Amino acid sequence: MTTGVVLLNFGEPSVPEREPVVDYLERIFMANADLEEYDSREAARKRSRKLAERRAPGLLEEYENIGGSPLNEQAKAQADALETTLQNRDFDVLTYLGMQYIEPFIGDAAADAMADDVDRVIGLPIFPLCGPSTNVISLDELEDEMEEMGFDVPFQAITGWHKHPKYNRVRAENIADFADDEGVDLHDEDTALVFSAHGTPKHYLEEGSRYDIYVEEYCSVVASLLGVDDYHIGFQNHENRDIPWTEPDVEDLIEDIDAERVVVEPVSFLHEQSETLSELDVELREEAEEVGLDFYRVPIPHDDERIPEVFADLVEPFLADFDPEYYQFRQCQCRDEPGTMCLNAPQTTSHVEGEEAPAETDD
Repeated sequence: MTTGVVLLNFGEPSVPEREPVVDYLERIFMANADLEEYDSREAARKRSRKLAERRAPGLLEEYENIGGSPLNEQAKAQADALETTLQNRDFDVLTYLGMQYIEPFIGDAAADAMADDVDRVIGLPIFPLCGPSTNVISLDELEDEMEEMGFDVPFQAITGWHKHPKYNRVRAENIADFADDEGVDLHDEDTALVFSAHGTPKHYLEEGSRYDIYVEEYCSVVASLLGVDDYHIGFQNHENRDIPWTEPDVEDLIEDIDAERVVVEPVSFLHEQSETLSELDVELREEAEEVGLDFYRVPIPHDDERIPEVFADLVEPFLADFDPEYYQFRQCQCRDEPGTMCLNAPQTTSHVEGEEAPAETDD
């Protein structure tokens, strides 16, 4: 039995050209159109196009400054490494890369898996911290694309996975190694550790997303692994619509830090991209230096050989056909669809006889 493992990603234009950038942005705004009210789908599309054309010049400048986004290339390397890792574990698998807003699209990945005649599909979003506009929507799209093309094979999905112990260790060690290389003492009172997370509209949190909670608990664990007691969390917000986003904004946070230097760890990303190479390395650096802070940005460990091992661990119980709960998976409640599992959902049954089971909450 051959299994197709589809790695789901956001995607970014690899070249700084206006047309693909505008199209890319329009797809993003259209996918999140429910953040505003519209009389019709056509009105939503016109609004998405207008927002895309307004945002495009700034994003084009960012891509030009960084020489185009390396995200797609790094994501492809991870997909290839995962396939090799799983095959080395004696699993019959093929991996595919599906992007939400740029080629190869999620539908392209589904079509390729269908053409390869795989017997089942596992969807794995490469977003460590589960959110409705990333993990959930990308899995929905993959399943919808499969259904639309008549690709009728068993489908399983993995949503939230930031609690994987090896992943936390990889990120903590990456921060520590970087600090050592730069000669920075993370325990010095004049060093501020800042976790910078991708922001999200508060609308999603009000609807039940626990993304902000995931950010907080993940940062707390990584800081504990580093032995750092005091740290800061800020959000990289994209306020293209007049709606509230997560707080505090990381740029506002930087202005109020009382230290000599700041070490910034981008917690939401598994690839270098415009949010790291431009928003942090250029824009946030300027903000930090303006208030007299030495600025250090931790690189993304996208090519760490343990990353494909983490991915392989996540899909292993589904490939080996044993109960995923053995690996602490639970039925996802953010995407409450059969066959969707995550590491975030609470255990709803007690192992102690007579003990009351904890109440269910959103994962």
